[in-house]
Amino acid sequence: MIKQDLLDILRCPVCVKEKKGTLSVYRDSWLVCEDCGRKYPVLRDIPVMLIDEGSKWINTPVEQLEVPPKE
Repeated sequence: MIKQDLLDILRCPVCVKEKKGTLSVYRDSWLVCEDCGRKYPVLRDIPVMLIDEGSKWINTPVEQLEVPPKE
């Protein structure tokens, strides 16, 4: 589970330059950018905030994301 103080400072690395890049938590396993829809997996309580990783899941609806994400 991601602590709220960490979630308060994390932003989507793509959107933060021009927009807010606010992230929401999906089932304690994914961070979803509210601006672009990239989805970043949370593995062992560590968010994987790599642009390539988030982009892999951009077209996948949140309901179809694997919980927990595969490593």
